[in-house]
Amino acid sequence: AAVGRNFPREYHVRNILQSYKLRTMKVVKNFIAGNFVDAESGKVLADMDPARNAQIATIPDSDECDVNRAVDAAYSALRNEAWSKATVAHRAAVLRRIADIIEERKEEFALLESLDTGKTITMARTVDIPRALANFRFFAEAVSQHQSDASLMPDAVNYTVYRPCGVCAIITPWNLPIYLLSFKVAPALAMGNTIVCKPSEITPLTAHALCEVFQQVHEEGLLPAGVFNMVHGLGKTAGAPLVSHPHVAAVSFTGGTVTGKHIAAAACPLFKKVSLELGGKNPTIVFADADLAKAIPGAVRASFTNQGQVCLCGSRIFVEESIFEEFVSKFVESVKKMEIGNPQDDRTAMGSLISLDHRAKVQSYVDVAREEGGQVLCGGYVPRDLPDELSEGAFFAPTVVVGLNPRESRCAKEEVFGPFVSIHPFKDEDEAIELANGVQYGLCASIWTESVSRTHRIPSRLETGMVWVNTWLYRDLRVPFGGVKDSGVGREGGKRSLEFFSEPMNVCVRYAE
Repeated sequence: AAVGRNFPREYHVRNILQSYKLRTMKVVKNFIAGNFVDAESGKVLADMDPARNAQIATIPDSDECDVNRAVDAAYSALRNEAWSKATVAHRAAVLRRIADIIEERKEEFALLESLDTGKTITMARTVDIPRALANFRFFAEAVSQHQSDASLMPDAVNYTVYRPCGVCAIITPWNLPIYLLSFKVAPALAMGNTIVCKPSEITPLTAHALCEVFQQVHEEGLLPAGVFNMVHGLGKTAGAPLVSHPHVAAVSFTGGTVTGKHIAAAACPLFKKVSLELGGKNPTIVFADADLAKAIPGAVRASFTNQGQVCLCGSRIFVEESIFEEFVSKFVESVKKMEIGNPQDDRTAMGSLISLDHRAKVQSYVDVAREEGGQVLCGGYVPRDLPDELSEGAFFAPTVVVGLNPRESRCAKEEVFGPFVSIHPFKDEDEAIELANGVQYGLCASIWTESVSRTHRIPSRLETGMVWVNTWLYRDLRVPFGGVKDSGVGREGGKRSLEFFSEPMNVCVRYAE
């Protein structure tokens, strides 16, 4: 392993990084039936460090043969019933053990996530890895407290039994690899399912490290082989056969809307359970009575967290006319202070985008914005003052645009998924709602106001799955997570995740006469 399990933890991250670069390239493998294996074809794909445009690992270029092996292992473990019939207390204990092992290796996980995605080490340490720990621990408690429904009739009692779905396919994106993978794996395991995961081929390192954790748990005798499996590879050659496999009963996917449509088209005719958490073009609405001392840093955070590569990012900002100029001035001033640089440096505020291709996509929207009559107030360029080590990386300056037509502009209606935000004035509450709802997406929204009545009045008028008021991305794992329109189907979080990864069966017992 390029970053070994027993690497001295007292080393500073820069020492770890230097040692990482001097060691042999990491070889990622599939994880099937408790063992690490190559793709049957022997083919591999390159995994790149986007901040340096340098290869850091190889991963299996899996195909249908590898998917079949993984699903067969999961199906065999399901029929064995050792896991599905295990007590809730045991399953919860296994989830806690997984969390404990990740915590023991948290600095390594954070470094791998930062190297693989280009995100800052600070975000990996304070958001991604803590959230992965929280996911496993939360669902350990949630399944322990999960209750069955019961109802009485004059001469009978009905109660609900929750059984595992079976083999579950879990497909996750590149922007929050371990964060989102753990958010699906934990409830699926908690309810007694077996799993085949297909993480993004662009960011496999923490997924591979998670497999090492599962192998350790297996070796400790806590988890049967085949309960948790993972195949790496491309969507067309690994993801598609996984979704359509006849032994896969449920598919949970987070990613782009276009891919989500393909998954729905493949899974629904086979009557599989499907959960799709897709894209967003989320509004941030700032009213004149907002506390700008809080609203501006909140809007900056919502715009540029993870270089704007979060489905929840607020990439459309609507500001009431009377404070528009003041807001824009202070917002741009704050954005210009963001330090772009080495993702593994604690001082860096913005790392690199996920790839050079994705940067080209983001930059193309800057060109579109100018063609549409927009004014670029800051950003819109590739930084040229970075150290030589980072000169080939996928960096892009945070970009703020005004002067676009929010009803017609592509930049204001299409998901850019990068450090690109447009700001628009609105006259009154009705226009703000109209503009917020005027896109095909409906994942989330944030509102900034000091009015209590507006706080409770506006959310019901927004076509979205989640609304934050005077905050953004403030998460409680018990609440429903998901969107409407082209932002997805279904909800995750708390009991909804447990219910998705289970099949409820009603039992009616009539009393003897």
